[in-house]
Amino acid sequence: MKKLSIRAVGLLVPFLAHLTTAKIALGAGWSGVDESVVEHYAEKAGRSAWTPFINTDQGDLLLFVFLIAGVIGGFVVGYYWRILFKDGIQKSRTQKSEIKNQKSRSPEPEAE
Repeated sequence: MKKLSIRAVGLLVPFLAHLTTAKIALGAGWSGVDESVVEHYAEKAGRSAWTPFINTDQGDLLLFVFLIAGVIGGFVVGYYWRILFKDGIQKSRTQKSEIKNQKSRSPEPEAE
């Protein structure tokens, strides 16, 4: 336990130092991959950014989309719960017991 905590501190300190120096070196806030990489290469290629058809940066639209996806996913998992978990476990148990019974009933082949 003591070795683990020493290793964790040994990894955490350089990581925080790297983050701090990177933030100081950049000066401004963090930019995402879209801004720093994709837009950079798009501008180099002569293309400019365009507005998406559904702009999820407005308000809570992205949260609403995740909510709807969660509700639909929850409904599907709830509807098939029995098949996914309960019946599937019972089926595998019965199949295992049937295989055990078949092995115990069948005589071993005689060596010639």
